[in-house]
Amino acid sequence: MLSTALALSLSIPILRPQKPLYGHSNPRFSTYINLPSLKPLDSICCHGFSRRKTSLSGSCLSCNARIPAITCRNHGYGSIKVRAASVPESTGEFEKSNDLAGTMQLVAMFGIWYLLNIFFNIINKQVLKVYPFPATITAFQFGCGTVMINIMWALNLCNRPKLTRPQILAILPLAVAHTFGNLLTNVSLGKVAVSFTHTIKALEPFFTVLFAALFLGEKPAFWALSSLVPIAGGVALASLTEASFNWIGFCSAMASNVTNQSRNVFSKKLMANKEEALDNINLFSVITIISFILLVPAAIFMEGFKFTPSYLQSAQTRG
Repeated sequence: MLSTALALSLSIPILRPQKPLYGHSNPRFSTYINLPSLKPLDSICCHGFSRRKTSLSGSCLSCNARIPAITCRNHGYGSIKVRAASVPESTGEFEKSNDLAGTMQLVAMFGIWYLLNIFFNIINKQVLKVYPFPATITAFQFGCGTVMINIMWALNLCNRPKLTRPQILAILPLAVAHTFGNLLTNVSLGKVAVSFTHTIKALEPFFTVLFAALFLGEKPAFWALSSLVPIAGGVALASLTEASFNWIGFCSAMASNVTNQSRNVFSKKLMANKEEALDNINLFSVITIISFILLVPAAIFMEGFKFTPSYLQSAQTRG
């Protein structure tokens, strides 16, 4: 955008000739702004001086770069014109378009996330009906995640983190909470309807606010607390009227709320520590791998006997 015209009174010593030229002994310089000129800054026209490029220093060039042109006149000798480049007016529009593109990308990512989450829960429920082994299924899910993470690191889609012992010790509680959260969610899905499990999990914001206040010292705003009241009321009403209500499913979903939100709060606390912090992708990746390592022995201990030939034969006999 073009700035308004400015009247300048400048003295440029380097433009004063050693000897009077053309009979003039007292040259005067006047400077004015040539607004219509939009030629680039490096376009310098010298009239009455030598053809070599003339460098202007001092106050004559201390003007803002938005001034389109400065002409230093030496009456009788000619003029020197410095023509500045104009700032395109489309800069603001370009930034707005970038902001809009970023917003649309974020909305698309949220939409894809919700869509994949819906399909995951429906398929997960169907699998749990056929194979009622929540620990084994959860361990298998962590195993698939571990394979995908290693492929991501192998292809350099994300830099492999160099973990230190303090980092591993700090991440270990998060991995334990992550393991229990996913395991308890699958236990709940195996006992009650998918809709009811996620109705209970709608209380996650309540536990987020609670743990953030207890462990991070964050004081929630009044309106944030007020918004939790209808959520809690809706969950209570849904629990009273749920046809497939089951105490194991209800308690498992509620416990998964506690573990998942404690993981989120402690993850935020870990990210605040500059020495132990990892980026979000690598932090979740390391948590997934540790959860897989932790859950495999537990799944074998809890459900391994169910895969023995004698147990499978007795289960087949029972129909």
